[in-house]
Amino acid sequence: MRAALVQLNVTDLPEENLPVTLSLIDRAVAGGAEFVLTPEVTNCISTDRAHQRAVLRHEEDDPTLAALRTRAREHGIWLLIGSLALLTHDPDGRFANRSFLITPEGEIAARYDKIHMFDVQVSETEVYRESSGYRPGEQAEVVSTPFGVIGLSICYDLRFPYLYRALAKAGADILTVPAAFNTTTGAAHWEPLLRARAIETGCFVLAPAQTGTHVERKGPGRKTYGHGLVIAPWGEVLADAGTEPGVMLIDLDLAEVRKARARVPSLDHDRAFAGP
Repeated sequence: MRAALVQLNVTDLPEENLPVTLSLIDRAVAGGAEFVLTPEVTNCISTDRAHQRAVLRHEEDDPTLAALRTRAREHGIWLLIGSLALLTHDPDGRFANRSFLITPEGEIAARYDKIHMFDVQVSETEVYRESSGYRPGEQAEVVSTPFGVIGLSICYDLRFPYLYRALAKAGADILTVPAAFNTTTGAAHWEPLLRARAIETGCFVLAPAQTGTHVERKGPGRKTYGHGLVIAPWGEVLADAGTEPGVMLIDLDLAEVRKARARVPSLDHDRAFAGP
């Protein structure tokens, strides 16, 4: 199975980002991809909540989602929309950070709302409060496809290994980790955490990423780490997208999942314990 990771450098205007995303999906398909993945917040990166409220849409009205579903149908591919920032009908007005798996018929096979919110102070000047604008999800998701079972996650979820163990024990062969990692934590933790999740579960890990300095009309602008990665079930880095926007193609042999788990069957070795 040939997969393609799309690496983006989006702005805070969804209508500006969509043509770029569509062109990169077209390039991935021209390269033979059957499964294409885009990163977190494919439609819009913004640090200004008022601007987000002005440009984001509800799922049922979102033009990015509609166009990507159409493109998946036109090409007959599976498409993971890493996530879209969307308006919700929640009373507190917070947004959703929602991943979509789209079928070759353009249907939504699964939705996943990011469970873990990135509320951290990386340094005195670098502070993130994702939960101030986004409400967390509550439901983990796995989806069966013709090429394997996919377990969905988004970005900061990566730091919570119990989620990935649960996905693997529910049947996942492939874990998706679309992200917009910042440059500080990306340089320190992105690759080792992705490799750990693959090793712990015996899954392929596909992690498409945002990259570079993101233009914002409102707000100071964000920088993201890039380096979309594909990790094998034994923990090897199979492909690294570097720091430029573009498309990275990779051929996956799902037999490697069975081989890795046969060598170290840790998913079958859980034991109950007391304490601490």
